[in-house]
Amino acid sequence: MPHDHSHHHEAPDTTDPRYRDIRNVTLVGSVVDLLLGVAKILVGYIAQSQALIADGIHSLSDLVTDFMVLFAAKHASRGADAEHPYGHGRIETVMTVALGAALIIVAIGIAWDAVRRMFEPELLFHPGWLALVVAAISIVAKEAIYHYTMNASKRLRSKLLRANAWHSRSDAISSVIVFIGVLGAMAGLDYLDAVAAVGVAMMIVKIGWELAWHSISELIDTALDEERVQSIRKTIEAVPGVVDLHMLRTRRMGADALVDVHIQVESYLSVSEGHQISETVRQQLIDEIEEVTDVMVHIDPEDDEMTTAACDLPDRDEVTGILKQVWADEPLARDIQEITLHYLDGHIEVEACLPLKTVENAETAKALCKRLSTLAEANPNISKVRIGFA
Repeated sequence: MPHDHSHHHEAPDTTDPRYRDIRNVTLVGSVVDLLLGVAKILVGYIAQSQALIADGIHSLSDLVTDFMVLFAAKHASRGADAEHPYGHGRIETVMTVALGAALIIVAIGIAWDAVRRMFEPELLFHPGWLALVVAAISIVAKEAIYHYTMNASKRLRSKLLRANAWHSRSDAISSVIVFIGVLGAMAGLDYLDAVAAVGVAMMIVKIGWELAWHSISELIDTALDEERVQSIRKTIEAVPGVVDLHMLRTRRMGADALVDVHIQVESYLSVSEGHQISETVRQQLIDEIEEVTDVMVHIDPEDDEMTTAACDLPDRDEVTGILKQVWADEPLARDIQEITLHYLDGHIEVEACLPLKTVENAETAKALCKRLSTLAEANPNISKVRIGFA
């Protein structure tokens, strides 16, 4: 039956509970952002408040970022495929960077217009009571959306939702500044409305920069925070059979954390037991550390940071050829049934097993072991030979 070699692109998983929750939370915020944005811009023009118009633009920028969140969450929910073996979680991260950049651009525009008006007093607005009421409604509505979205971001471990929550909080705080500015302008301080608009802009820039910078850190594989790394270390050290660990590396992939680690096990363990210990380490980390979803464990029979590398040592075929050659004059060596090699500290240790019937007594066995060991250990790559009988 012929194999299909075409590239398979997995569709976004719209049944994924995480995507569904992010979508629902964001849609609630979108409706509020649309209503508030339109109301603030209309009332800003009617009531002559530049700060309220700026705040309305900020609310509509929230609407744009809501759609960015929906797009990112939809595509980030896609599972791993041949071209993206680690999944699509970083789509969420890239969108968070874009969201932060969008905030900064919007803020620069608001500040530029407000400063221009301060230098031309005839352009200053004179807001009234209607602007004050709308600003107050905005404060309450946006603060409520902030708490709603932030709770969801903690539950779903979504930096993107957290970014969007702060976007809502920035709108609530900017509405507080607008409220103060409108109040001041109504009291006769005309320029205070424009000053409030600049204050809003500066705050938006700060939040935009922090969001973008944290996500850029993830894109360049910055490690998890020290406290989390220590938790991971303690979890690994608690697994029976782990002697030590080194080269512990961590990074984020959207909401998930990935771990790479070298664990040291007892030098003469079987491959299967070493593998079993590594699987236990992997499962314990995934079970105990909430955001860890993938762990790559490398098994070491010794601390390879401290010992001599074994890369240049001969492989099994070469070693068995060497042993055959040096033991050629020992007829009993032909009966060796099993050879086990241990690559440790830049040398090779050899374990060989002979049938018990090949020797007459303990003295003969002892003498044979000594001869075989001396012959093999003359090779500079072989540090120790142990002969057993079964």
